[in-house]
Amino acid sequence: MESWTTPRRNLAAYRQWWLGDERRPVECAAASGDEDRLRIRLRGIEDRDSAVSLVGKTIYIARSMLPPAEEGRYYWADLEGLEVVDREGRVLGRVASLLATGANDVLIVRGERERLIPFIPQVILAVDLAAGVIRVDWEADF
Repeated sequence: MESWTTPRRNLAAYRQWWLGDERRPVECAAASGDEDRLRIRLRGIEDRDSAVSLVGKTIYIARSMLPPAEEGRYYWADLEGLEVVDREGRVLGRVASLLATGANDVLIVRGERERLIPFIPQVILAVDLAAGVIRVDWEADF
């Protein structure tokens, strides 16, 4: 399971989930385990076959359940779609997605070509969610 909740076991704190592209509502009834192996019991899922059918489904939670992002921190969903502009005002593209590398997150920016831009203070000059723009210290030729 890949989780953007840190630590992963905190996923169980969100009791109401929606599963898969069809957004099937389910309730997390119990959780156990550690960071490497998390076991979840969903209310209404009582047999192994029903549980196995849910393996690999994306888990969604309501945005209203999330705490506000701390100053200078962002939810990935808020960054996706933002326009990325260099120091000279050239548009490099839009954030298509992000990648966690372990060392730092990376913006995947798609414009006339795809760019991988590290999401680190030395590169990210400003994030303006209201304007929909991320300003970066990044050469258009990179």
